[in-house]
Amino acid sequence: MKVLLSIKPKYVEEINKGSKLYEFRKIIFNSDVKTAYVYESSPTKKIVGRIIIEEIIEESPTNLWNMFEENSGIDRQSFFEYFKNKDKGYAIKIKKYINYKRPIDPYKKKPDFVPPQSYFYVENLNNMLAVN
Repeated sequence: MKVLLSIKPKYVEEINKGSKLYEFRKIIFNSDVKTAYVYESSPTKKIVGRIIIEEIIEESPTNLWNMFEENSGIDRQSFFEYFKNKDKGYAIKIKKYINYKRPIDPYKKKPDFVPPQSYFYVENLNNMLAVN
């Protein structure tokens, strides 16, 4: 099983550059997931790559920041705004990022495609984008 993650363009850029080694989430998928497809949100609106997941760390937002600030790819204010009123958060450690030379436009393959708010499970990207 794999997941499709929605990530803002500025954070995808940091992941691609290698300065963001952790993707932060308020809710998390099953820990047995090892691959996440990356849907770059507006204005790009394409599946631009995939992440190979090394591990998922659950901690308080303060502990996550203290542990991973150097490789977070996000500023302190944005980080804590994201986790506002949350007791716990998750850091997805990126083992490897594969950037697609030709991003996939899901709307061309499936006009009624709806990107995930945070994530959703997929078994196979081609099957997910198949027109029903």
